[in-house]
Amino acid sequence: MYFADFDREMIEDIFGLKQTFSSSVLFDWIELGKQKEINIHEDYFIKRLQQDLIYRVDYWNEIELIEHFVGPIFSIVNFNTLEFGLFSERELKAVVNEIEIKGKPDAVIAKGRYSPKIPYFCFHEYKKEQENKGDPQAQCLAAMLAARELNKNDKPIYGIVVKGERWYFMVLQNQEYAISNSYSALDEELFEIIKLLKHLKSIIEEYVNDKKNDNSICNSLN
Repeated sequence: MYFADFDREMIEDIFGLKQTFSSSVLFDWIELGKQKEINIHEDYFIKRLQQDLIYRVDYWNEIELIEHFVGPIFSIVNFNTLEFGLFSERELKAVVNEIEIKGKPDAVIAKGRYSPKIPYFCFHEYKKEQENKGDPQAQCLAAMLAARELNKNDKPIYGIVVKGERWYFMVLQNQEYAISNSYSALDEELFEIIKLLKHLKSIIEEYVNDKKNDNSICNSLN
């Protein structure tokens, strides 16, 4: 099945997921994100992007929204490092509960230089605000399920859905998922969005460093 085939009712029925409204993982992401800082150069760039969004968001199609706003917003944080990178429209597939699920998320942060090897945490679905094509939260959850299967660990999986001006932050842990209230990129909440993305990068960097340390311990024992 393709990610786009799912709605949240199917996700819950087929994979036994349950929505929680009191996720400590989501709470920590939001609260620790508030501690991140935005410098004067970032502030100028963010405000310029916001002006473009205010003027054009109602008329941009999905590709224009990505190219003119979402992409530049992610470039502020820069998820491209020597350890992992931000990939777009790359196929992701896994077998979950004996069902193959697959698709091409609009973006995935993963280990790898040439292609995504091990997906780290975060997937995004970008949609126009008025677009009624499918269930973007369910599509994101399906991709997060695939990522969890490929990671083979019990770490939380993080996701983001963008619908026009509205951003939703998601986490999947064990059999529970949580979705944040929406953040509007049209007002001061845009700065909260940037801070949440910055903390997401910190989460991924911490995970990568922990994994490197674990490998070093294993190698020393061998």
